[in-house]
Amino acid sequence: MIWISASVALAVIGLAVLGVLASRVLVAARGLSREIDRTRQRLERHSGDFRVGIGTNQDGHG
Repeated sequence: MIWISASVALAVIGLAVLGVLASRVLVAARGLSREIDRTRQRLERHSGDFRVGIGTNQDGHG
């Protein structure tokens, strides 16, 4: 009977570890998403200047 209790306890501990690691991954993914959005906004702000500088026309071909 003690083997059953020990195996259930180990399974619960393993699931808890996986849950903690999964939450860390989700938090890191949210941070990366915010960083990508900030970078995209910065690039969009300067893309007009870049297009004028390289001489493209309005549809982006040039």
